Amino acid sequence: MLRKAKFAIGQVVRHRFHPFRGVIFDVDPEFDNTEEWWLSIPEEHRPRKDQPFYHLLAENETSYYIAYVSEQNLLPDDSGEPVEHPDVGAMFGPLQGDRYEMWVVRH
Repeated sequence: MLRKAKFAIGQVVRHRFHPFRGVIFDVDPEFDNTEEWWLSIPEEHRPRKDQPFYHLLAENETSYYIAYVSEQNLLPDDSGEPVEHPDVGAMFGPLQGDRYEMWVVRH
């Protein structure tokens, strides 16, 4: 049974254990990465596969990258600080509270 995602595209979140944060740009209803990736996570921290997984434009103190994170390992980021990842402006409009506005495509 698929669960409804707790977080939304454009929402700013942070990792529960690791020192990074980011903005969600895609959601998988359940795990959709390689078995090799999943097994590379230490067993004591390995998330369940039957939950939403989020693609983030992520940042930490030293770099920008794409992260793939289980719902159980994310928390809302209520700092109000923008995410400085260089791709944020290409995907989203301005930050409004805890989430970025989606760009509206007009034809």
